[in-house]
Amino acid sequence: MTQTDSEEAEAEPKKSKLPLILSVVLALVGGGAGFYLSWSGTILAAAQDDSAEAEEDAASPIDDVAYIPIEPLVISLRKPAKSKHLRFRAQLEVPSRYQADVEKLIPRVTDVLNTYLRAVRVEDFDDPAILVRLRTQMLYRVEMVLGEERVNRLLVMEFVFT
Repeated sequence: MTQTDSEEAEAEPKKSKLPLILSVVLALVGGGAGFYLSWSGTILAAAQDDSAEAEEDAASPIDDVAYIPIEPLVISLRKPAKSKHLRFRAQLEVPSRYQADVEKLIPRVTDVLNTYLRAVRVEDFDDPAILVRLRTQMLYRVEMVLGEERVNRLLVMEFVFT
């Protein structure tokens, strides 16, 4: 009546791997469905629509902007530079209701941009992304002079080394 070890092993039922496989498949399907629903905009579409409507209400019409030219600047570069000068020309995009105010302060804007461009290291001009960084920094400085609500963008018209 005694059973051997091999007979005991045969008597125990084998554990099924079905629950493990089923849980992995359901996790993958659930993750894929969640990704697709969020990617397609089905989930959180109402929140996105509300934020889009708020942005449209806050945005001014395209006719409500004025472009104010800034006097062209010629910046002398220091000795290690290949070029001797930087020619820079830009315009400010401003809401039309502030156009007169901004035009009065253009000499301050010119001074701020001239001072900033002279402080930039010559080695930095070799970086391909320098124009994006310069535009961001210059817009920040212009906003400090004019106020954030008075200027929308700084548009670079000319950025040439001579």
